[in-house]
Amino acid sequence: MKILFAASECAPFIKTGGLGDVVGTLPAALAAQGAGVAVVLPKYRGIPREWKRAMHPRLSFYVNLGWRKQYCGVETLERGGVTYFFLDNEHYFGGESVYGKGEFEGERFAFFCRAVLESLPHIGFAPDVLHCNDWQTGLIPLLLNTQYSNLPGYERVKTVFTVHNLAYQGVFEWAGVRDLLGVDEACFTPDAIEFFGKASFMKAGLKFADLVTTVSPTYAKEIAGDEFGENLGAFIRYQVREVAGILNGIDNSDYDPKTDGGIEANFCAEDFSGKQACKRALQEEMGLNPDETVPLIGMVTRLTEQKGLDLVECVFEDIFFRDVQMALLGSGERKYVDLFNWGAFRYPGRCGVYIGMNEGLSRRIFAGADMLLMPSKFEPCGLTQMIAMRYGTLPIVRETGGLADTVAPYNEYEDTGYGFSFTNFNAHDMLFTVDRALGFYGDRATWARLQRRAMAMDFGWGSSAREYMGAYEKVLSRAQTTAEERYAGSAEEEQR
Repeated sequence: MKILFAASECAPFIKTGGLGDVVGTLPAALAAQGAGVAVVLPKYRGIPREWKRAMHPRLSFYVNLGWRKQYCGVETLERGGVTYFFLDNEHYFGGESVYGKGEFEGERFAFFCRAVLESLPHIGFAPDVLHCNDWQTGLIPLLLNTQYSNLPGYERVKTVFTVHNLAYQGVFEWAGVRDLLGVDEACFTPDAIEFFGKASFMKAGLKFADLVTTVSPTYAKEIAGDEFGENLGAFIRYQVREVAGILNGIDNSDYDPKTDGGIEANFCAEDFSGKQACKRALQEEMGLNPDETVPLIGMVTRLTEQKGLDLVECVFEDIFFRDVQMALLGSGERKYVDLFNWGAFRYPGRCGVYIGMNEGLSRRIFAGADMLLMPSKFEPCGLTQMIAMRYGTLPIVRETGGLADTVAPYNEYEDTGYGFSFTNFNAHDMLFTVDRALGFYGDRATWARLQRRAMAMDFGWGSSAREYMGAYEKVLSRAQTTAEERYAGSAEEEQR
C-alpha cells in the first residue's frame, strides 16, 4: 500500500503546532507497518538551511491556475524510510511566515492543492491513498472527484481527510476559488462547500473525501454536535457518512527522560533524582525561587481562548494565594501575553514567563515541572499532556477531546488513574481541581506512584498507526466492492 500525505507543515522541516508534529511522525510509523509512505508539502522560505541543502531538485512543471500558469518545482529528500516532496514556488511560499491572512491565503493553498494533484504523474510515487490534513488540503478531494477522477492513473486514488482542528476552516470568496480552479457551480451549495455565502476548504474535504478522520475518538463525537461543531455540526451529521476518531501519538524515542540530551539530568520511573535536578535548573532559568518542595505548575500553550486561558485569568490571583510556582511558555493573543507578563511582575520568584516559541525550553518545562495545566475549552487531541506524562509531570486538564481520551483522573478510593480533570468549563471547577492535585502532591508516596503510572502509559504511534492502516484498507476495499458492483451491473445490463 502506498500512502501520500499532503500537509501544510511537517516537523522537523517546518512546524507551527501539533499538525507539524503529527505529519512529522505518523508517516514513519506507517512505514514501520510496511506501507510505502511519502509526504508532500510546500517549500517555505522558513525551512532551515540545513534541510534545504539536503534537498535534491527533481523536476518542474507549470500549474494552471485560472488565467495564470504558475511554476512549480519539486525537490526531494529521504528521511527515516519516508520520501519528502517539497513544492517550490517563491510567489506563494517565499514569505516570512508559514501562514498569512486574507484572500491570498486561499490562493496560496488553492495552488498547493492543484499542484499536489498535478505532480502525481511526475514524481514517481503512485499513491493508493492520498491522506489530506486540515483545510489547507481540503480542495484536493473535491478536485480529484470532480476534475481528475476519469484521467488515467487518478481513478484508483482514494482520499482520507483528517480534521486536526475544525475551528480553522479556510473560508474564502467563492468567485476567487471558482476562477482559480474552475470548480463547478454545482459545488457551491450548502450541502457541499458553500458556507455563509463563501467557499469553505474544510467543507470540501469533509464532503468529498472517501473517509474523514479526527485526531481523537472524543473529538470525532464532539464535532458532530452543536457546541464544538463550529457551525458545521449538522453538516457533519447529515452529509459526512463516517467520522473515525484515531488518537494522535508521539515519538517515544524522542521524548524519553532516560535519554533526552536536552534536559538537565536524565531520570526514569525508578529514580526521580534527575527530575529534581531538572526542577532546580528550570527554577533558575525561569527566575523562580530555588525551592524543591514548592509545587511547580507548567504551562506550554498557545495563548488563545481555545486553551482555556479565560479560566486562568478569572482565578489568576487565587492560584497564587496557594504556595505554588508557575512556569509558562507560549505566544498568542495580546491580552493573555499581558496577563502573564503582569503575573511575572506581580509575583516575582513565583511566576516565570517566556513569550515565544522555544522547543528546548518546552522540554525543560516538561521535565522540571510537577504538574501541567491544560484547561482547554476544546482540544482536538493535544500532544502536550502526553509528552508531559512521559516526563512524570502530571496533567490537570478539562475533560474534552483528546484530553478526555488520554488522561485518566485519579480515584483515591479505587487507586486508579494518574491525572486530574474537571468537566465543566468553569474557573472555580478548575481551581478546585488544582487544589486537589496540590493536596496529593503533599503525599509524596502517592504522588510518586501516580508519576510512575503516568510514565508507564504508551502514547506512541504503534496502535494508532495500525488503526490508520485499517482505515486505508477499509477505504480501498470499499472502492473495490463498488467497482465490482458497477461491473456486475454493467454485465447484467448487457445481458438484457
